[in-house]
Amino acid sequence: MTTTTSASTDASAALRAQVAAARDASRALGVARTEQKDAALAAIAQGLRARRDEIVAANTQDLAKAEADGVAQSSIDRIRLGEERVEGLSDALADVIALQDPVGEAIDSAVRPNGLVVGRVRVPLGVIAAIYENRPNVTVDIGVLCLKSGNACVLRGGREALESNLALASVIEDGLESAGLPPSAVQFVANTDRALVGDLLAMNDLIDLMIPRGGKGLVERVRDEATMPVVAGGIGICHTYVDRDADLAAALDIVDNAKTRRVSICNAMDVAILHDDIARPFLAELASRWGDRVELRADPAALAILAQTDARAVAAGPDDFDTEFLDMIAGVRIVDSAEAALAHIAEHGSGHSEAILTNDHALAERFLREVDASTVYVNASTQFTDGGEFGLGAEVGISTGKLHARGPMGLRELTSYKWVVRGDGQTRPL
Repeated sequence: MTTTTSASTDASAALRAQVAAARDASRALGVARTEQKDAALAAIAQGLRARRDEIVAANTQDLAKAEADGVAQSSIDRIRLGEERVEGLSDALADVIALQDPVGEAIDSAVRPNGLVVGRVRVPLGVIAAIYENRPNVTVDIGVLCLKSGNACVLRGGREALESNLALASVIEDGLESAGLPPSAVQFVANTDRALVGDLLAMNDLIDLMIPRGGKGLVERVRDEATMPVVAGGIGICHTYVDRDADLAAALDIVDNAKTRRVSICNAMDVAILHDDIARPFLAELASRWGDRVELRADPAALAILAQTDARAVAAGPDDFDTEFLDMIAGVRIVDSAEAALAHIAEHGSGHSEAILTNDHALAERFLREVDASTVYVNASTQFTDGGEFGLGAEVGISTGKLHARGPMGLRELTSYKWVVRGDGQTRPL
């Protein structure tokens, strides 16, 4: 376990003041009317458009620094916020506004024999803190979902996207203020001293939920050190199994999309598992399509086939089937049965997203039933695991755990519930 290191006394005090301000603001935000929250979201969408050039300029500074620091291209892609992506962030807010406000929603209700009416209603969690790396869009995604669900939030992004995050957080704060809501409900931690992470993880008296988004090291540190509940995930070792009964032309397109559409996201395919009945023709076509763009780390059977093609293939190492590549690299495994594919996923999967490509309906249903992951697919790309694609407007993260949320986390996953009991004078007998 990593030992928590405290930052300087002044920095720690300043951080605690920010989190306390979020706690104070959460009370007002938790009871805000839907119309007021939606007005803030509309103002944020307008602010993103109006200040697009400022945001892109800030992002350009971050990109230049990342390039100078030798940051990997896959990470630079996550940092990048061009005009089109800023417009996309703004447009997505219309989807969040259109979503039903979960706060106050009645979950259930029943009348007890003594006449008590007992039910449950959704309530905000309170203060949600997020620690994340690279992606500045997370600042907007988490900020607006917390706003709509009545939660204050504390955002601690990485130093590699600091200028972008500061610009985006400023837009969110202005949007809150314009709608008469406390701008302190969104607190962005501008100090990038990593020791402050330890201080943040100790504030269980002020923070109700912690969400880490980033690499394995960050997620494990937060999980191990946090003194408050944690919803962890985002580490995706994602598989696509191409069955003997798959439509190979469609399977080729799906595997290509799952790997290469965007390689730097957690739902990108890491390992292709192929039934040996179709492995040779499928790999020949895949090698023709990918050429040397994708490095294939193959088991002995796959490597023997790929040696006869122009593919860039090497023997899989001992860790390659347990690695989230986030790059133009894919593992390849050949199996002799669906059972072997299921066993491989059970052993090496991270609980994120898994897919089967097949026309065998019974096998597809078995796959959906048996694979233990937050999202399972039949005949589709794993790159669809996303809050926006699932109709959630956006997401605060993708949980690979089982309590209390699983998969993309939207508005309802940011609420709890309380019991509401209505009576007319009942007392409990001795």
